[in-house]
Amino acid sequence: WQSMQGNQRGRRAPVTPRGRFEFLRGPQGTLFGSGSLSGAMRILTKAPNLSNFDTSALVDFGLTGSDSFRQRYNLMVNVPIVSDTLAVRAVGFYRNEEGYLDNVGTGVRNSNTLVDWGGRLVTLWKPTDRLSIKLLGSYEDSDPRDSSLTSPSLGREKRVSDQPDRFTGKQTIANATIDYEFDVARLTSSSTYSRFNQRFFLDLAGTFPPGSFPGSPIAFGLDASARDRVFVQETRLVSSLDGPLQFAVGGFYLKRRRDTDFLYRSSPEFLAARGFTGLPDQYYQKQYTYQINEELAGFGELTYRFSPRFWLTGGMRYGRISAQGFTKPGGYLATAPSFANLNYLQAALAGVRGANGQFLPVNFTQFTPYAAVTGVKATGQKPQWKASASFKPSETLTTYATFSTGFRAPIVNAFAGRASVVDQADIIIPDGASSDDLKSYEVGAKGRWLDGRVTINVAAYYIDWSNIQAQANRVSDSVQFATNIGAAVSKGFEVEMGVVPATDVFIGFNMAYNDSKITELTAAEAAISGAILGHRLSAPRLQGALYTSYGVDLGNGAKGTFAINAQYVGEYNSSFPNTPGRPNQRLSTFGETDAYVNLNASFGVKKGRWNGQLYVENLTDDHSVVYIHPEAFLVSRFGTLRPRTVGIRLGYGI
Repeated sequence: WQSMQGNQRGRRAPVTPRGRFEFLRGPQGTLFGSGSLSGAMRILTKAPNLSNFDTSALVDFGLTGSDSFRQRYNLMVNVPIVSDTLAVRAVGFYRNEEGYLDNVGTGVRNSNTLVDWGGRLVTLWKPTDRLSIKLLGSYEDSDPRDSSLTSPSLGREKRVSDQPDRFTGKQTIANATIDYEFDVARLTSSSTYSRFNQRFFLDLAGTFPPGSFPGSPIAFGLDASARDRVFVQETRLVSSLDGPLQFAVGGFYLKRRRDTDFLYRSSPEFLAARGFTGLPDQYYQKQYTYQINEELAGFGELTYRFSPRFWLTGGMRYGRISAQGFTKPGGYLATAPSFANLNYLQAALAGVRGANGQFLPVNFTQFTPYAAVTGVKATGQKPQWKASASFKPSETLTTYATFSTGFRAPIVNAFAGRASVVDQADIIIPDGASSDDLKSYEVGAKGRWLDGRVTINVAAYYIDWSNIQAQANRVSDSVQFATNIGAAVSKGFEVEMGVVPATDVFIGFNMAYNDSKITELTAAEAAISGAILGHRLSAPRLQGALYTSYGVDLGNGAKGTFAINAQYVGEYNSSFPNTPGRPNQRLSTFGETDAYVNLNASFGVKKGRWNGQLYVENLTDDHSVVYIHPEAFLVSRFGTLRPRTVGIRLGYGI
C-alpha cells in the first residue's frame, strides 16, 4: 500500500530475487514505531513462489590490499510442494573475510577477520485466494575476530589492544504472518520472537593514558555479554477500496528483556608484575543486570483523494512505553582490607609502593557481592502525528508538504546512582534519559520528463528536536550513561537526479546539505554532557554521489555494463567538545572525521541467467578517517575506509 503515498519521501529499491529494501526518511512514527526519528529501513524478504521451482547463487572473491582474501557465498532454493498452495524458500550465506589490520598489542597480523554465516527458511501456505500463512525462521552468527578501529599514530592499518576487541552476535528469529483479504481491506497479523546473544569485549586502557596517574597505563578492560529476548506482535488492516478513501489502522505490542553481564578485567601479567594476589581470575569486578522494555500502541492513517491531482493524508499513533533496570544479586567487587579496602582500580592507579620504591604486595581478599536493586520505572506516553498534502500540477510532477512528530523510548542507566570507584567527586550516574521530542516540516517535489528519461526529486526540511537523548562517558572509570540536553535545530535540502541521455546510458546524481546545531542548553546540561551551545551535531554538512553506467551489446545474447560511482562525504564532529563533569575542559578525544571521496568501478557481463562482474572498490586506495569512536577508553578508535579491494562476482539467477 506504500506506493499510493505520493508524499512519502525516501528511496525504494527495485524488487529482486532476494527481496527489497526500502529506506524511508524520518520521522516514521505513525506506522513504523516511536523510535524511528531519523527514518526506517524496511527489509521485505522475497516470498516463496507457489508454482515454480527456482534457484540462484552468487559467489564473490576479492583481494583487499596485497594479502587479505575475501570470500562470500549465497544460495537460494525455491521448491513448490503443492502447486499454487504450498512452497518453501531457503536462503543461506557464508562470508569469510580476512582482516587487513595488524594488532601490535596481540601480535596478530590481519587481525580483524570476519566470519559470518546464516540462513533463512520460509514456508508459505495459501489454502484459499483470500488466506495466506507464512512461517519464517532465520539464524545469523557474526564473529569478527577483532575490531576494525585503528590507531593512525601507529601507522597505516595498525591497531592496539591487550586482547582482541570482540563485538560478536548470534541472532535467531521466528515469525508467523497471517494475511486475509476481505472485500475492502487486507488484515495482517505478524508475531515475532527473537533471541540475540552478543559479546562486547574491549580494552579500556585509553581511560588512563600514560602519565595521567602515578600507576598508568594500567591493564583495564571490560568483557560484557548481553542476551536479548524480544516478542513483537503487530496487527494492521489496510484498505483496498476503489474510491477516494484509503486507510490503515492497527495495534502494536513489544516486550524486550536484555540481560547484561559486566566483567571488568585486569590481566594475569599485570597482576603478577604489581604483586596483586587473591583474585580468582583476571576479573576484579562482576555485576549482572537486566532491563525490561515494553510498548503498547495503536496507530492509523487516512488518505482522501479529492481529485486525481490533490489528496490529503493524516495519521496518529498513541502508545505507552516503559523501561526499567534491575541489578541481580551476586557478583562482586574485590577489595584489599589491608589497604583501606582499596579496589583494583584504586590500587593500580595509586601504584602502591613501599619506602624503597618497590611495589607492595596487595592481596584482594574481600569480595563484596551486589544486592538486588530495582530501578526506577521510566515511562513515556504521548501521541505522534502526521499530516501531509500532495498536489500534482501535471501527470509528470508531484509536490507535497508534510508535518510529522516523533519521540524515542526512555532509557534507564544500568549503573544509576553509582559513584565512581576511582573519584568520588566525579558524576553520579543519573537514572537515565526521558523521551525526547521531534517535529519535522518538509516540502518537496518529484518529477519526470522526456518519457522518463529525466527524473528529479527535491526536498527541503526543518526539524525541531528537543529534550535530546545524549550519551556521555564518565571520565574517571569509563562508565557510559544516557542523559537529556536542551534542543537542536536541523535544516537542509536534498536533490536527486537521473538522466538517460541515450540507450543503455545512465547518469545519476544526488546531494544533501544539512545544518544541525544545538540551540538550547542549560549550564547543568552542559556540565554533565560536555555539550556547548551552537555546537554542530555529529552529521556531515555536505554529502553526495555521482554515478554512471554504460551498456554494450557483446553479441550472442550477452550484455556488458561499465559502471563507476563516486561518493563524497564531508567531515563531522566525533562527539560533544568538552569533558563530561568538567565543562571547561576540552575533551581530549574530540576530533573531526576526514572529508573523503570513495571511488568504485566495475564491468559486468550478463547472458541469460548467468552473470559475472569484475570490480574495484576504493579505487584510489583512500585511507580517510570516516568514523571516530567518541569514548576516551579506546586507544584504537578510528574507522577508515576499507583499503582498495579488487574482486570478481559470479552469479546465476540473480
